[in-house]
Amino acid sequence: MRPETAAFLWDVRRASEQIAEFIAGLDEDAYLADSLRRSAVERQLEIVGEALNNLRKVDPDTAALIPDLQRIVGLRNVLAHGYAVVDDRVVWAAAHSHVPTLAAIVDGLVADH
Repeated sequence: MRPETAAFLWDVRRASEQIAEFIAGLDEDAYLADSLRRSAVERQLEIVGEALNNLRKVDPDTAALIPDLQRIVGLRNVLAHGYAVVDDRVVWAAAHSHVPTLAAIVDGLVADH
């Protein structure tokens, strides 16, 4: 595995861990009521999206193994540039339901190399 690939995958994994810590013990309503946690989760999702966007540029073969990569990068773009239209329920769903799956995929990619 190229060093750049490993670095971007590590960034995704670390941000995923942070997201899990930030939402641990919360339900959707508690998340929606906590602007500090929402901001923290959004920032980590931006990191995930940026790392995957960069991975796609330096190692398209590995990037192709990540389902929904384009949607993840798209969410990052909304968070970074479309702050006025961010749907907190979509962010919750991504953090709660999709990030754990992504983390497992990244773990598998790292383990395979």
